[in-house]
Parts: sequence; structure tokens; C-alpha cells
Amino acid sequence: MKPPAAKPASDVHSPEVRSYNMSRIRGRDTRPELVIRRGLHARGYRYRLHVKDMPGRPDIVFPKHHAALFVHGCFWHGHNCPLFRMPGTRTEFWESKINANRSRDARNCSALTNDGWRVLTVWECSMRGADRWPEDQIMNFCQAFLNGNAMTLEIGHRLLSTDHTDDQLEV
Repeated sequence: MKPPAAKPASDVHSPEVRSYNMSRIRGRDTRPELVIRRGLHARGYRYRLHVKDMPGRPDIVFPKHHAALFVHGCFWHGHNCPLFRMPGTRTEFWESKINANRSRDARNCSALTNDGWRVLTVWECSMRGADRWPEDQIMNFCQAFLNGNAMTLEIGHRLLSTDHTDDQLEV
């Protein structure tokens, strides 16, 4: 008789508990996404959610402003920030998964901009952690993007404009 497989030393949960915990991780209606939605709705912006026929199924779409907004978790999308740390176990699996997510994100952003959509990415680190922005300031950046003409913008623990041809954001 074979002894039961030992769980990795770094994991404090059984495989069943770990599987259950991972199944509870949301892909939509996350806390950062809800904060952005509520804040922009309170400022008078109307939007559609998770539009299926758009590349990448953006979290929030503003048809009037021809803009799409993604709210990315720093871990799942491999953001270069203090909140992201590559797991110490099954490193090859996680590197492959996160690199595939990064590639897919870049393809989706490119496809959207090629179709004439403007793309705003709000990273989780902008809303939590030591380097987080005040909520009003994040809403101001989002509002400035929606009313401006920049094609792409990222809001993380630092504000990053990825297209340098447009005017500076006026917040």
C-alpha cells in the first residue's frame, strides 16, 4: 500500500481546501471593480459590463466615450509592483500561466485600440497596499481619461501613460 502523497511544505492547506479556496477567487465583480463602478456611476458615467463581443471582455465599457476599462489583479496579471510575488512552489507552472495572461492582455489591448477603442487599465495596487492612491484621485484619473483623448492609460502604484502622443492628463 502506498502512503498518501505529502503536501508541499510551503502549503498549510490540504489539496481539497486549496482547491476550494482557489475556486472562490472571482473573475468579475471584484472589490476594486465595484469601487470603480460605484465611483464613476456617482459621477454620472453610464456603462456596460463585461461586453462579450469585445476583445478581452472588458470589465467596464463606456460606449459614449468609446472607452474600455480593465481592473487587473496584480498577481493574476503579473504586474511589476510590490503586490506581485512569484510563488515559490510550482514556479514553472505559475510563470507560464502569468506570462500567458500578460500576452493575452497585450493582444486584447492592441485589438481594442486597433478597433478605435481607448483602453484604461486600473491595477489592484492603485487601490490597496502601501502605495495606494486616495479613491477620489483614482476617480479623477478615470474621469480625466474618459473626457480626454489618450488612447491608453494605466493606473497602478504609479500613473503610467502608455501613449506619449497625447496631451498630459489634467486632473
